[in-house]
Amino acid sequence: MSEDSKKQSSSDSKTPSAPSKSIEELLKLLSMGQELTPAQQKEMKDYKFWKTQPVPALNETITEEGPIDKLKTPADIPDDPLPLIKEFEWSTLDIDNEKELDELYSLLYENYVEDVDASFRFKYSREFFQWALKPPGWRKDWHVGIRVKATGRLVCFIAATPVTIRLNKSDKVIDNVEINFLCIHKKLRNKRLAPVLIKEITRRVNKQDIWQALYTGGAILPTPLATCRYQHRPINWSKLHDVGFSHLPANETKTSMVAKHTLPNATQLPGLRPMTEEDITPVLSLLYKYQKKFDIVQEFTEEEFKHWMLGNNPEKGTSNVIKSFVVENDKGEITDYFSYYLLPFTVLENAHHDELGIAYLFYYATDSSETPEYKTRLNDLINDALITSKKFNVDVFNCLTCQDNTYFLKNLKFGSGDGFLNYYLFNYRTFPMNGGIDKDSKDVLEDQTSGIGVVLL
Repeated sequence: MSEDSKKQSSSDSKTPSAPSKSIEELLKLLSMGQELTPAQQKEMKDYKFWKTQPVPALNETITEEGPIDKLKTPADIPDDPLPLIKEFEWSTLDIDNEKELDELYSLLYENYVEDVDASFRFKYSREFFQWALKPPGWRKDWHVGIRVKATGRLVCFIAATPVTIRLNKSDKVIDNVEINFLCIHKKLRNKRLAPVLIKEITRRVNKQDIWQALYTGGAILPTPLATCRYQHRPINWSKLHDVGFSHLPANETKTSMVAKHTLPNATQLPGLRPMTEEDITPVLSLLYKYQKKFDIVQEFTEEEFKHWMLGNNPEKGTSNVIKSFVVENDKGEITDYFSYYLLPFTVLENAHHDELGIAYLFYYATDSSETPEYKTRLNDLINDALITSKKFNVDVFNCLTCQDNTYFLKNLKFGSGDGFLNYYLFNYRTFPMNGGIDKDSKDVLEDQTSGIGVVLL
């Protein structure tokens, strides 16, 4: 994941610093002898690095899905880490060690992702790291850091976690890792440490006979399998306005905006309740049936699904990170479910608020996807997700145009942000997917499936 890939944007407010031009436009500027800004120079360097990797070329026409580099085995991969410049050394982080976990927290808090005005920062917790970085099958040596030799200070980090995906059109199942939390200290971003981190995590993953990886980023690199657009649904509009996240649109008043986004206090669907450990088997079965409609999906073991849906402690209602709910009918059958995770912001330099509650839509499913009532049911389901999030002090509910989110965005008063997230698959060609937006205009394709059934943190 790139350093800017999780920046927040809003349809009427704060926006991330997006790449100013596409790679094609930058190449054209260079051909005309025009100098690039430092940000554009970095983008070109990233592009040149990725051209050396086993990824599809920009504008390549995909005629067949499959691996790009097929010939290597773990025995072909070096046992030793890549060399670093003399001031730095590799460090494998032990996130069960509180001191090292605090070091990771500080690095990400100060250097990872923030909005363009530096008003907000992610407020990670120990529980979030345990959930995000320690799913079943996790490996300690996939938590890779770089330290300053002289001081031992942690200045870079990258992580891999195991994930299995299925490409439904070709019925291919692939063992992957998700690459996440790529972070370089702000003062070291001219040292070209990101490519070294990427190569080193690739080496460590390859040693386990895994050759593909999923990752996301805000920048256009060779080559996205899909691009999704950020969507935001204000829950507490007044607070979002107070902290500068949301601005007052023309021809609206604060009162009208609060009224527009007010939600009921009680959920509407009969039988809605928090998910429990006993629900894992039927909910996973429901999800598999539902996800046949998407081009790329994640496959879970029951142990993995329990971790991702219920957190490290699967007892009812104990996770402060992941929230999952099911709908049970009067026959005791699970007909629907949804989940979202919580990752708040710290609000900087605001006299009245020091935190924003943020929810991110995760996985959901319904047994009505093949019926005429599908859109109505999906809207009702996600509306109840919004209502439940109020209990957890959520101020804004976020999602992308992935899954079938385009079926409910307009009705449930989500607004399109101007941030985009590109999905990439390392060492594998796939047929392109629309990501829920028009390729040219980038507008939401209402009531059209995105093809993207896998949700990355």
